[in-house]
Amino acid sequence: MLNDDQKRRLLRVARESLEAAVTGTRGPNLETQDPALREKRGAFVTLKRQGQLRGCLGYVEGIMPLIEAVAENAAAAALRDPRFPPVRPNELPEITIEISALTPLVPVEDPEQVEVGRHGLMVCLGPNRGLLLPQVPGEFGWQREQFLAHTCLKAGLSPDSWRDPAAQLYSFEAEVFGEEDYT
Repeated sequence: MLNDDQKRRLLRVARESLEAAVTGTRGPNLETQDPALREKRGAFVTLKRQGQLRGCLGYVEGIMPLIEAVAENAAAAALRDPRFPPVRPNELPEITIEISALTPLVPVEDPEQVEVGRHGLMVCLGPNRGLLLPQVPGEFGWQREQFLAHTCLKAGLSPDSWRDPAAQLYSFEAEVFGEEDYT
């Protein structure tokens, strides 16, 4: 678990990375001796503008230190989320940041084990792969089967593909925190 100081540091890094990416200026200093921030963890950075999604990208698995993953994904969410045009400098004051620091993926043997609001999901079937963060079903009021169906849709699959014996389901948890938690 991250403490408040670590969360504030990650939010500051995300904000500075976002602003640097959008304005073309130098990014934040990522040097740290904090073992929690140096741990390799999956992380997503979500950008919202006036409460609406404006970008969200991340890494499911821990391929780099958490502090670096947050910095990289804040910039990527601003400029490279294919669902949105790049964030413009005049939008920066209206953007809020949320970070999801992930636990490792765990294979789901029984979909009944998926807890809405606690688990995030990833489904893999053939070349298709889709992921939804733990907070998503709560935002839409979904129950377990709706969550499973929407994860399949995110993967470009039919909503009931999670029932396919060849489908691989994985769950994970996330520490979710945002700028709004520390204002």
